[in-house]
Amino acid sequence: MKFLLDCLNGLYMDCFSFKAFSSFSNETITIKGKQFFILKMIGRGGSSKVYQVLDHKKQLFAVKYVDLEEADAQTVESYKNEIEHLNHLQQYSDQIIKLYDYEITNSYIYMLMECGNLDLNTWLRNRQTVNPLERKFFWKNMLEAVHTIHKHGIVHSDLKPANFVIVNASLKLIDFGIANTIQPDVTSIMKDSQVGTLNYMPPEAIKDTSSQPGKARSKISPKGDVWSLGCILYCMTYGKTPFQSITNQIAKLHAIINPSHKIEFPDIQEKDLLDVLKRCLVRNPRERISIAELLEHQYIQLKPQSSPQPEHSSNHDLQRILTDLAALQSPNSIIRAANNLAKLCSTGRKLDVTECAKSSS
Repeated sequence: MKFLLDCLNGLYMDCFSFKAFSSFSNETITIKGKQFFILKMIGRGGSSKVYQVLDHKKQLFAVKYVDLEEADAQTVESYKNEIEHLNHLQQYSDQIIKLYDYEITNSYIYMLMECGNLDLNTWLRNRQTVNPLERKFFWKNMLEAVHTIHKHGIVHSDLKPANFVIVNASLKLIDFGIANTIQPDVTSIMKDSQVGTLNYMPPEAIKDTSSQPGKARSKISPKGDVWSLGCILYCMTYGKTPFQSITNQIAKLHAIINPSHKIEFPDIQEKDLLDVLKRCLVRNPRERISIAELLEHQYIQLKPQSSPQPEHSSNHDLQRILTDLAALQSPNSIIRAANNLAKLCSTGRKLDVTECAKSSS
């Protein structure tokens, strides 16, 4: 895939020199004095837009533009939070998107980032089925990214396919908008507002109205990210999220938190994958599998499993044949039988020493 993308990019740049491109594109972005030409808009949400841009060396980047004049204080804080997390974490994992530079003013934020091919949500929408090896490889990428942020005390709280982007056939985490930092001596934090995307939201993140009268709160912990990842893997396996078929939002919320509402796990050939799904989508976070355990799970091992050899049966057959050979009286019969047995080994027929001794060599 990387080779194909490199060839396409090379063909594009051969057809259009930078000078020719600049002559028909007047839209540019300047970040700390460096000019970038806008190729196209590749994403948008709320007060932000993401553009694919080209620099003077003909290198592709992504630029996230945030209009601060349209954003409230909490939104501005979330973008600054994202910059801080990306700046810190990219040095620890290749599965975190690169942030090359940024510029913050009173009216806008520019973030110059690594440019991906497409996000996982778009990739899934364009596929009826997912190749098992691709699914396993992307799952490993996601686990490694989330394991990195957890090791640094960060809980994402809003993991979904749109938060991962494919860069040269590898999956990278790109968004930290509502991530929360947990101190080393605590296992979870309480938030006064519900966070996350409903189809990927863990039961414990849904508002708990029983914690304090008149005040709804939700619990955020690393295990919540495990549930969200499990929902993504479920979607990659079955083509939908566990509760996607429930269209009424209130009914969906109740189904997520209700232990009597059984999650369906249609049988699949990959039993290790089925085990991962069932252990991720456990409503009690204390009983839910951890990221570290998932990285050690048999499913994540990329080496093909060899079929078990019938060792005891083979030893028994060999002992029987040797005993039968030893029972033959004539040395010529033994040699004849051994030669004919060797010829029959590849045929799949039953090896009979007596019959082989009678045959002509």
